[in-house]
Amino acid sequence: MRLVPACHFLFSTANNAQSEEMSNSSSVSHFLLLPLAHTRQLQLLHFCLFLAISLAALLANGLIISAVACGHLLHSPMFFFLLNLALSDLGCILTTVPKAMHNSLWDTTNISYEGCVSQLFLVLFFILAEYFLLTVMCYDRYVSICKPLHYGTLLGSRACAPMAAAAWASAFLTALLHTANTFSLPLCHGIVLDQFFCEIPQILKLSCSKSYLREIGLIGISICLGFVCFVFIVFSYVQIFRAVLRIPSEQGRHKAFSTCLPHLSVLSLFLSTSLFAYLKPPSLSSPSLDLSLSVLYSVVPPALNPLIYSLRNQELKAAVWRLITGWFQEH
Repeated sequence: MRLVPACHFLFSTANNAQSEEMSNSSSVSHFLLLPLAHTRQLQLLHFCLFLAISLAALLANGLIISAVACGHLLHSPMFFFLLNLALSDLGCILTTVPKAMHNSLWDTTNISYEGCVSQLFLVLFFILAEYFLLTVMCYDRYVSICKPLHYGTLLGSRACAPMAAAAWASAFLTALLHTANTFSLPLCHGIVLDQFFCEIPQILKLSCSKSYLREIGLIGISICLGFVCFVFIVFSYVQIFRAVLRIPSEQGRHKAFSTCLPHLSVLSLFLSTSLFAYLKPPSLSSPSLDLSLSVLYSVVPPALNPLIYSLRNQELKAAVWRLITGWFQEH
């Protein structure tokens, strides 16, 4: 007879704990982001620095998008994918930097619950889209150098749009799954995020439920997908370098390699900063280092990508110059 009250007590305790977790999660109305600096002078300095970076990124990516869209000489698969990459770069900058600038200018760290959900989704979406687009661009370089006679067949106008759409759709679906799963967890370990924008690891630290293992499993699947893309990129560049080394003339080798160098530089910058930020040893982890690394992989690559591509591509530079001079002549 005593087992019934005991079981009832345990059951009611579990229900109360679960309802408390859910109430704690549902009562979260905002989060506190990590400030970029703790003194007013440094906050204003960070605001000015982020303003300069965002304006440069907006101008450079905007010029590339306009030049490719308006320049008939740039209507080729390589520049079509570059236009998509510029769009993802713009998205990365506009998702994280304006909120960081607002917080630095007004000396606040608040972000609303809805704003955090939107920011996490958009950061994931644009970063994943960039990675998938860089993988597709690697295939473009592989076909261009290793199978030039089949370039028009394998990468015609009918093939480019579905490949770019697949990259965007894969990024959207993956980001949506991660966002929905992350914010379905009960949160009861405070509202402070050790990052200047919302990201999954910081939200998981606030979770008080073992169901976060489901999100870790989803992250594992995403890592496997990313690793498959990485293996494809490595295999493609091994074949590209072998094909380039077989070109008899030195001028031909230099021209072939120069078409790959911008993509390889952008890819290396993106992967090195992202991998080091998430795979560094725990002993190296600190709020200031994590903050610096997050700026490196979320802000610096989108700002530098247009510069890297423009410096090595004469056709793109000429198109951008025609666009600028044409604009000044009209005004």
